[in-house]
Amino acid sequence: MNPCAIAAVAAITLATATFATAQNAAPRAQRVDDLANAVESKVVAWRRDIHQSPELSNREFRTSKLVAEHLRRLGMEVKTGIAHTGVIGLLKGGRPGPVVALRADMDALPVAEQTSLPFASKAKAMWMGKEAGVMHACGHDGHTAILMGVAEILTAMKEQIPGTVKFIFQPAEEGPPSGEEGGARLMVKEGALHDPVPEVIFGLHITSRLQVGRAGYRAGPFLSSADTFRIVVKGKQTHGGLPWLGVDPIVIASQVVLGLQTIQSRQLNALVEPSVISIGAINGGNRENIIPDSVEMLGTIRAFNEEMRRDIHKRIVTTAQSIAQSGGGSAEITITQDYDVTTNDEKLAERAARSLRETMGAVNVSVIPKVTVAEDFSAYEKVVPGFFFHLGVVPKDTPAEKVFPNHSPRFWIDEAVLKIGVKALANLTLDYLSGK
Repeated sequence: MNPCAIAAVAAITLATATFATAQNAAPRAQRVDDLANAVESKVVAWRRDIHQSPELSNREFRTSKLVAEHLRRLGMEVKTGIAHTGVIGLLKGGRPGPVVALRADMDALPVAEQTSLPFASKAKAMWMGKEAGVMHACGHDGHTAILMGVAEILTAMKEQIPGTVKFIFQPAEEGPPSGEEGGARLMVKEGALHDPVPEVIFGLHITSRLQVGRAGYRAGPFLSSADTFRIVVKGKQTHGGLPWLGVDPIVIASQVVLGLQTIQSRQLNALVEPSVISIGAINGGNRENIIPDSVEMLGTIRAFNEEMRRDIHKRIVTTAQSIAQSGGGSAEITITQDYDVTTNDEKLAERAARSLRETMGAVNVSVIPKVTVAEDFSAYEKVVPGFFFHLGVVPKDTPAEKVFPNHSPRFWIDEAVLKIGVKALANLTLDYLSGK
């Protein structure tokens, strides 16, 4: 056969395969729609149940039991007790193919709920030695319910799936209690991404920064790293009326707070990446006329570039110690790396965004700016390529005063996002497994 004939045959074969793929994709998408409609009431009920019974990090006993029982009823291979309360379900499709992992986080926050929802949380628990209200103020109840819905849909389509889906329900995304390990790092450490090893991992997060029905994503660095720092400024206690007889750590701490802000504004190249250094707590002294011995400051560092992140650490140490020394005191600095940068694989993001646009409509899916909040989903992306995206929860035309950010005691969601999330994640999985 001459080269022209070979090229013609190849073109016809490619066209036929493309047409067949399109023909298969259309009924598959309709099937996902139908199943999502059928399971929506269950997903809403799961979300409300979990919302009403929230559990703090590493204490998600009831939630993990609910999840495990659901996955077992679907006939999956289920492992429990990973990273304390984590649950993994394995769904093997009817045909051979790659492995895709899907992750949802299950933990709530030590926040006393202030909504008027009929299923509002009244739960309390001990946190840092004190009793605190407990609330799903960051949407993890929705994430868990969505992934439970996806599990039901994909199980119903099991014979059509070319590959395996690993469902990862993770505890302690908000961070484990002091002195404990937990979260995604411990999930990875205890084998969540082994036996079998996934090619990719997908995850989502609901947010009040987008309208319901909208999705936002970004290729490359998407969510910032998050590091905690503690600075103890030491001076010399004296009478408040005789400050020259001591060393005032409060004045030094005040200068340190301002000095740290010059790291971002005057020492780093602002054209490379944004960064944030914030002091969230200052503790020192117990009387108006006594200058104390020491002042403690607690803060957070946010960055999108590992080299810049390390540079910020060094500059915080230098700045705090130099300012303290200039005032006759000293400074002890401790920096803890909590979360790495959540970075979406470039090629995977392109494929995933195409799937989201087909599911939600091109106008509803957009590239959004980098976000200076952190996610321990980044720990999975250190091992396998990942894609993480945001889904909006705010109805159109909602007044600004009725919109509350994640972690607020007044945080609420339009539950329409639940079915949207189920469809988006199910189609994303099926599209990847089919090579689309």
